[in-house]
Amino acid sequence: MAGRLADVAAKVGVSEATVSRVLNGKAGVSEATREAVLTALDVLGYERPSKLRGERARLVGLVLPELQNPIFPAFAEVVSGALAQNGYTPVLCTQTSGGIGEAEYVELLLSQQVSGIVFAGGLYSQADAPHEHYDRLRELNLPTVLVSAPDAGIDFPTVSADDAVAMEQAWNHLVQLGHRNIGLVLGPADHIPSRRKRSAANKMAARTGIALPEAHVEYSQYSLEAGQAATSRLVGRGVTAVICASDPIALGAIRAVRRAGLEVPDDVSIIGYDDSALMPSVDPPLTTVRQPIDSMGRMVVDLLVRQIAGNAAPSDEYFFEPELVVRNTTGRARTT
Repeated sequence: MAGRLADVAAKVGVSEATVSRVLNGKAGVSEATREAVLTALDVLGYERPSKLRGERARLVGLVLPELQNPIFPAFAEVVSGALAQNGYTPVLCTQTSGGIGEAEYVELLLSQQVSGIVFAGGLYSQADAPHEHYDRLRELNLPTVLVSAPDAGIDFPTVSADDAVAMEQAWNHLVQLGHRNIGLVLGPADHIPSRRKRSAANKMAARTGIALPEAHVEYSQYSLEAGQAATSRLVGRGVTAVICASDPIALGAIRAVRRAGLEVPDDVSIIGYDDSALMPSVDPPLTTVRQPIDSMGRMVVDLLVRQIAGNAAPSDEYFFEPELVVRNTTGRARTT
């Protein structure tokens, strides 16, 4: 007990006596100090006294699938800053291969009495993934916000970049450059945003009179290596341009083109998706579709804070329009 008092007191910057007063429900402590002590208990992994466990901590779970894709750390930074402005502390939960999964993170966060959870790029976007932990959050009525399109039946407020608009922008750009053999490297086949991109591509192909055969569509993991392997197959089938579902996939696509003895964009044009921070600095600078993560992140926190305050938020999906950023990986199709 003494060690716990000392740890919490040091974390908050108050005396052990003040910590003791909070834990024992005594008067004479400001509300701000009381909240800080309770939050420190949660952060340090100590259990709250039983009489205080019914109160939510000012902690918010932020569950991400990975940190290798630069878009996720960038999004975490935006959301964390907005949470801090509203008096909440984010608890970052990142999944790793063979490590703690999303369902286990949910149980961990619930044990910490978090005020809410934000998921970005989670299992809710995969039709074939387990979804039972979302049912549990719904039953507990825990404030929850999703980033990116969920599978049918997972009804939480959702903030998404408009995948259809992203595909329309990328496709039109390539058509204007004279490309007629366009390939796609999407995420996994059960990934809802990738399905939306594929559907939009089919519509754009029909609208522009350009064939999009199955052989020109590859499904991939969201990594440079997977993007390279998928693009190698497309290049072998004669595509002159590739629209990718993420920037890391696009970087792999550039590598695949070069390994085939070709040049970007002289022989094959490449378009990414996200516009993460380093994309203007790669060689060549990447043409990509930018997700407006600043405005999306602020909307996420606004939706979450409203729920925490007791205001019911409709389980709507809020779409943000992406923006095509043209750099040096797209060029005119070669004429034969």
